[in-house]
Order: sequence, then structure tokens, then C-alpha cells
Amino acid sequence: MSRPVYLVDGARTPFLKARGEPGPFTPVDLAVQAGRPLLMRQPFAASAFDLVILGCVNVIQDEMNPARVAALRLGMGEQQVAFTVQINCGSGMQSIDTAMRYIRDGSHEMILAGGTEALSHAPLVYSRDATEWYGDLAKAKSPLDKAKAFADVRPDFFSPVIGLERGLTDPITKLNMGQTAEVLAHRFGIDRITADTYADESHHRLAAAQAEGRLKGEVVPVFDKDGRVHEHDDGVRPNSSVEKLGKLNPAFEKPYGKVTPGNSSQITDGASWVILASETAVEAHGLEPIARIVDSQWAGLDPSIMGLGPVLSSTPLAQRHGLSCDDIDLWEINEAFAAQVLSCLAAWQDDDFCREILGYDAAFGRIDRDKLNVDGGAISLGHPVGTSGNRIVLHLANAMKARGAKRGIATECIGGGLGGAMLLEAA
Repeated sequence: MSRPVYLVDGARTPFLKARGEPGPFTPVDLAVQAGRPLLMRQPFAASAFDLVILGCVNVIQDEMNPARVAALRLGMGEQQVAFTVQINCGSGMQSIDTAMRYIRDGSHEMILAGGTEALSHAPLVYSRDATEWYGDLAKAKSPLDKAKAFADVRPDFFSPVIGLERGLTDPITKLNMGQTAEVLAHRFGIDRITADTYADESHHRLAAAQAEGRLKGEVVPVFDKDGRVHEHDDGVRPNSSVEKLGKLNPAFEKPYGKVTPGNSSQITDGASWVILASETAVEAHGLEPIARIVDSQWAGLDPSIMGLGPVLSSTPLAQRHGLSCDDIDLWEINEAFAAQVLSCLAAWQDDDFCREILGYDAAFGRIDRDKLNVDGGAISLGHPVGTSGNRIVLHLANAMKARGAKRGIATECIGGGLGGAMLLEAA
């Protein structure tokens, strides 16, 4: 049994740039703020869902299983089953993928699938020596034992590192994500000005989408506890220029690296939800699908070149459905780094790479920039890790509908050496 699966609606918060301190919202706060207006505009009760699935990477200690906490706060009922998924940058897409399979196979009719992340709330992590010292201090009973423990203290015990820094370093290769982008820039000859030009274009595309109202309905305003309203992705720089970006120093490979803070994705907080429904649910509730989710593909590769994940996942997905590069009308590739996205585009045009790695007779083809990330991407709006995979699917569906496109692929690289891709068709 294989049934069609429809994306019928979705909403996300603005992506809010981390500014060196915990932001106004926790992961569940964000999920709830995105979910409330989405559920309120539906013609059915919040309790009508069969399941809630939420992607989240940096779960905070006060919100274990954020999917369940969010579902309860959204008034979905005590009987609502909800679970959280984690596959690094692919978590928000994994929630959609899992939901799609449940509906396709006939066990569920309607599922709320999302992703949330508050990177500004990443925990502080102490060194192994520091934690052992704290343990010895806790076990000390007598004043003499406590004095002995204090005698062993070192200043660095009180200098924790941000957990995000550790989390963005691959434990196998010992390379951080920016360094993996540098590896690709070297392999495919991506120069600095090309990377900066791509980043500049991302900012201008997002700024234009905001100014022209193309994100209306997709992005919902959120309100913090102080009564302030946050309406737009606040990391966008409408006045960006290649010249300004060119003044920034390399972040990971000084002095000649190609990856800088300006051509990398921003550290942000944000949440996104989509509603997936079967044909039965669509008819029962009188819903109007935005797009049909056709299929998905996950891929594994060397973690040191994890940025090629979109190539390794999207190409076999297209091949399985007999689609050429020209058959895909729109692409959403998560912009982890400009050099990473540009390397994917270069790999698809490389005869030898496509022949040796993908099994094609020649290059897959050239993706026209007018088809790629048409309203900007993570470089300009940010990359809340557990959310981005959900956002790119939601935005792809909306962009396809707005432009009358027939097919689209949303895809991303995933830390640890993975890639994910999802094929959508017009409903």
C-alpha cells in the first residue's frame, strides 16, 4: 500500500541571530510560537493529528522530548503521541520523512512535523579535568578533605567552552564544519571572490523576498516575554556588498582560507512546522495542498567532505524517478557555507566526479542560479541546525506554488558525513 502524501500548510518563526547570550526563546518556546498561528488557521481541532514529530539537536535540560512538551503547550491533548528526532542538520527534514512514510504506508492520516533549535541556548561545557575536580569536591566530607580538593583547583576549571563549538567539530576527522568547507573549496577551486559573491546574492535575495512580501504566511511574528515583536529574519544585510565581505578575515584557515563569517551560515534560533496529510484527510477537512511529497533519499559519505551530501543524496533520488537536471524546476540547498554550495554545483558539472562517484556517463548538469535558493538561504537568514531541513522543504513548496513550478528538490549537507534530499511535485 502506497498512498500520496500532501504538504497542506506550514509556518516558521523569524530566524533570530544569536548575539552572545541566550535568546528570548527556548527550542520549545519557538516551536509553540510557530505552531499556534498555524493550528489556529486550520479548519480542524488541534487534537485531530495522529502524531507530532519534531527535530531538535541541542535539547536543553528543561525540555526533554521537546516534541511532547510543545504538543502539550499547543493544546493538542494529553493523548497526543509526540517524539523528537535528531540527525544533526537533517533533523527537521527527518521529521517530514518519518511522517511521510507513516502516511504513505496507511497507518496515519495527518501529522504535524517540524524542527526547532535555539543555538543561543547551547550549554557551557567544562573540561574532563574540571568535572573530575568538581566530583572530588562534592565527595569531600571533612573540612580537611575540602581543603585538599581546593588545593588542586586550576584557573582553567572556571573557563568552560560553548557546547556548540564542540558540537560543530566532527569527532572522527577532528575537523570543524568550516574546515570541511575549506577542503571542498580546495578540491573544486572555489576562490574567495566567488564565495563572497554568492553570499552577497543570498542577502539581496532574502531582502527582496521580505520587501516584496513573498514570505507572508510562511513567517509568523513571535512575541517575547518583554512584549517585543520579532517579525523578520534579523540576520539579513540588505546593504551587503562583495567589497564589504572581502574585508573579513578567514575564520578557519588563516590567512588564505576561503571561508569567512560573511560567507557562512549564521548561528540563529528558529522553528518551523509543516502539516502532512493523506488524500483521505485532505478530503475530510477540505484542505488545499501546497505540494505533494514524492520521495526522499539519505546518503553517507566521508565526514571530511560532508558538504557534498546534497550531491550524494539528490542525484540518486532524481535518477530513481528518471529525472534529469533540467527536469527540476527549483532547488533549495541549505547554505551551510557558500564554498560548500558552490562545490556541490561544481561536482554536478564535473564529468569525472559524476562518472566515478555517481555512476553517470557524464556530468549531471548545471543548475541555473535562477532555480536555486530563489529567496536566499542560510547565509542570509541563518541555520538553526534542527530546523533548517524543515524550512527548506516548506519554502520550496511555497516557492513552487508561487511560480507554478512542477518539481523541486530540497537538500542539505549534514554534519558527520550525511546528506538528505526530498522530491516535491505540484499538488
